[in-house]
Amino acid sequence: MVERIEDLNLPNSSVTRLIKEAVPAEVKISNECRVALARATSVFVLYLTSAATSAAQQKNQKSLSADHVLKGLEEIEFESFLQPLKAELESFRKMVKSKKDKKMAKSEADNTVEGAVIDLENLEAMQQS
Repeated sequence: MVERIEDLNLPNSSVTRLIKEAVPAEVKISNECRVALARATSVFVLYLTSAATSAAQQKNQKSLSADHVLKGLEEIEFESFLQPLKAELESFRKMVKSKKDKKMAKSEADNTVEGAVIDLENLEAMQQS
């Protein structure tokens, strides 16, 4: 799986960005603190992944989903994270659906006669250059 425990750490740039977002600007964070937070974050992710995997296995499912992660949070007693995470997940799903709908609408518009005329005009312009 992993040869060294250090390979499980998040990138330092990601940890630094998260720290900067979480603490006031006047607070200085030592390198030792960054390393400790990176390792603690990795342990948390592994612990949550293990709980989510357990939730998936209980339902005889091989692929992890967001619902398994939510169930994993309950199992590791992080219920206070559930509502904010569910709200963010809903926002994410709406954003993905919106992008998909726009792409479908654009695809349908490109298949119209007007879309074909525009494509022919672009083709003529490209051939002239």
